[in-house]
Amino acid sequence: MDSGISIIILAMVAVFLVARLYKVLGRRTGHERRPDPFPGTANDDQRRDTVMPMPDRTRPSRSDDAAAPVTAPPDAASGPLQAGVAKIRSADPQFDPVKFLAGARTAFEWIIGSFANGDAASLRPLLNDEVFDNFNRAIRARQAAGETLQTTLVGITSADLIEADLQGRNAIVTVKIVSDQINVTRSAEGKIIEGDPSAVAAVTDIWTFARNTRARDVNWILIATRSPN
Repeated sequence: MDSGISIIILAMVAVFLVARLYKVLGRRTGHERRPDPFPGTANDDQRRDTVMPMPDRTRPSRSDDAAAPVTAPPDAASGPLQAGVAKIRSADPQFDPVKFLAGARTAFEWIIGSFANGDAASLRPLLNDEVFDNFNRAIRARQAAGETLQTTLVGITSADLIEADLQGRNAIVTVKIVSDQINVTRSAEGKIIEGDPSAVAAVTDIWTFARNTRARDVNWILIATRSPN
């Protein structure tokens, strides 16, 4: 009898602990807020999303896989870049190029992974309509052919702010990121149809972001992508 009562008591304690744990941790619904990769670019109580384009696979690797430090743009007294940064700061005094670039590196990994995985739903809030349509068409074409893309980000070698401007209330920022990647496309049968799993390529991405500096819900949106000239 005592043994039976002990088992009942232990079961009640276990149920109580599970209920308490549920209240503390909550339940994941799929709508949790992402970590903010752009700290310091707006008020802390505002929600910010980030955006990145798919990579350009253009040239062989330099075999320099060490992550380069994030640095501010050249501190020249004048020039188009510094003038553009100053314009953005006039509308958003908290805009920090160094923190922005650090966030860009983090966001880069998110978007490259989402595109390779064919996760259009995760990409949708991060891109304007035109850029999203381009990404989504590429994903659908890959899926229709039964192909898969595997992207391995070996490392980011440099991240540089190359253009900045304030157009009306919109901050416009262009970033160049050079990274070492391995990209392999496989057929539905698993055969490699493009890329080499043993070949690391240096990839250069140039992204242009925009956001409304007066909006309460501040979002960085990818509005254009291009390859180096």
